[in-house]
Amino acid sequence: MSVATPFLPILALMSGDALPVEAPPLLIADRAVAWRVAPASVAVTGDVTQETAASGDAAAQSADGAPAPPVAQGDEPPPPATDGVPDLDADDSLLPGRRRPGSERRLPERVEQDNIGAVRPPPPEAFPTDEFPLPDRWRLVESLGLVREHWWDPYNQNTYKGDRPLCLQNEEERERRRREKLPKCRTPKFLGFKSDDWFLTLNAISDTVVEPRSFPQPVNRQSVDDPGSNDVFGRANSLVLSQTVILGAALTKGSTAYEPPKIEYRVALAFNTNYAEVSERRVLRVEPTYPKHRHDGFVGVQEFFFDYHIRNTSDRFDFDSIRVGIQPLQLDFRGFLFNDNNLAIRLFGTRDNNRFQYSVGAIWRFDKDTNSGLNDVYQRPRDDVVIFGNLFRQDFPVVGLTSQAIAAFNINREEDEIAIDDNGFPIRPSLLGDLRPYRYEVFYPGYAVDGRIGRINLSAQIYGAFGEISNNFFTSEPADIRAYFAAAEASYDHDWIRFRLSGVYASGDKDPYDDTLGGFDAIFENPIIAGADTSYWIRQVIPFAGGGRAVGVNGRNGLLPSLRSSKEQGQSNFNNPGFMLVGAGTDFDITPTFRLSTNVNHMWFENTSSLQALRNEGSIPKSIGWDLSAAAIWRPKGNQNIVFRLSGAVLEPSKGFADLFTNNHGDDRYYSVLLNVILAY
Repeated sequence: MSVATPFLPILALMSGDALPVEAPPLLIADRAVAWRVAPASVAVTGDVTQETAASGDAAAQSADGAPAPPVAQGDEPPPPATDGVPDLDADDSLLPGRRRPGSERRLPERVEQDNIGAVRPPPPEAFPTDEFPLPDRWRLVESLGLVREHWWDPYNQNTYKGDRPLCLQNEEERERRRREKLPKCRTPKFLGFKSDDWFLTLNAISDTVVEPRSFPQPVNRQSVDDPGSNDVFGRANSLVLSQTVILGAALTKGSTAYEPPKIEYRVALAFNTNYAEVSERRVLRVEPTYPKHRHDGFVGVQEFFFDYHIRNTSDRFDFDSIRVGIQPLQLDFRGFLFNDNNLAIRLFGTRDNNRFQYSVGAIWRFDKDTNSGLNDVYQRPRDDVVIFGNLFRQDFPVVGLTSQAIAAFNINREEDEIAIDDNGFPIRPSLLGDLRPYRYEVFYPGYAVDGRIGRINLSAQIYGAFGEISNNFFTSEPADIRAYFAAAEASYDHDWIRFRLSGVYASGDKDPYDDTLGGFDAIFENPIIAGADTSYWIRQVIPFAGGGRAVGVNGRNGLLPSLRSSKEQGQSNFNNPGFMLVGAGTDFDITPTFRLSTNVNHMWFENTSSLQALRNEGSIPKSIGWDLSAAAIWRPKGNQNIVFRLSGAVLEPSKGFADLFTNNHGDDRYYSVLLNVILAY
């Protein structure tokens, strides 16, 4: 970079002061006194200002007609100007650093640059005030010696964080940068880039989980450790330790301040190691002789995609783009239907100055590793496809709210296979009813809003599920699917406190033996509502022993009691009891870096007919119980680079839960403690 401008304009540009392109109005101020003068010669001496008329004999008048202050003794006025313009060569007696108004009418020298391939800027005369383009603006502060880059520093400008573009690595460029003492280029030769608008972004995330917990653990019938452990459920304590490291890199082409990237390549690998310890056998593995603890590890591919910018559709950078590969996908605001990283192709873009956003695509679901939940790319993807489309409209139906219309079609063709997970348990089909494999096609229309109405923050979602399933496992006959879902969360901010109210409704199946299934189930839920994974019910899996082996009442990080083997590897099940929740919570921003959250939720099954049929019980109450939780979040840097979270939750069972999961140790309550530490670069 070469900038041939006086040093004063550069300082003025950095400080925000106007550049001396035009002389300002002749308004002269000295200390607390100001006078407006007519075009004439002006003398400034010490603390006194005097003007003289062109004739030299007229006394100066102030703005209100009063005579101007006299000239101090010993000072003589300058000779009158014949053309009404101050003498540029006059010796001003100003304080150091001061300039007499109107004393300079010359424009700054032309800006010169040697940035190869850049568009030459217009001359200074084209700018009416104080704007001058500078080449290679990303490295300006470093070229001036104000900042020195360090590769390990994520808080200041850093080429490896995408703050500055990579540049060409040819002999001419290297020589120029060496001659002008500019920072070296960082584009490896072997990549062969032909332009200088490529950005490199490297990121690393460490996610540490320490989780003591308790849940109803089925007693192993073949082998037990303790005398008297012959009930359906035994001891409840458990411990999970998990460490995940995610390493990612992205190459992006284009200056993305306003315009979307022209091309993007991204990859992210997740390395997980986990340890689990339980109180009963056959909880971790199917073999009765397997120990009550397990250590496992896995490497998953969480992102691997190519993004191409097709076109801009307006001068405000509305656009169309396409993305192909393993990518993050969330089909609604709060992750009620689908929220996962998976293999997909997606066409997306904006219209009307970004007021409309759209996204259409198809997802081909990967199988997951059983114990880490990461993408298992070593296996063929499942015969499970999701075709989706959604449309967002800002400020509709009222200003402050964004509306979303969504349509998703889930096509599952896994009726000809029996799948076993890594721990030896059957996962497809679930061990319920007649145990026959099945397939289904389900259409999910939905509508959502997210934003605010006045001072009320609001997020709401409704869904319908309509389709067909090849086998109702109670009747061994095909059945129709007719199910519904609704959720809403409203909050109000008062100073540093946010008050929240939450509600969830998912329909349950009323008659398991008819030809219509009415229990709502999602594709792959990860909901953010009612405390999210701080809640005991949302965080923990509760085994449905006594009615199905290796089946959970609910799923980890999920709301719905869908009676699946797992949400990661199992199939959707629409013959389930449904769910209802009413909750309240508060968020206390005690300091800008420390937040305390509390949540109280009460939960019910919507209809227990399917539970009664599976358990062969005549009556099971609907009430699940009270879920009480609290979480403390500390971000010492005030951002997401370092996050500590400690949460605790207690489930106080009601009659419905106690009827299903009474154990011989008399544990009336179940708990969950979560310590989570996230470090991000």
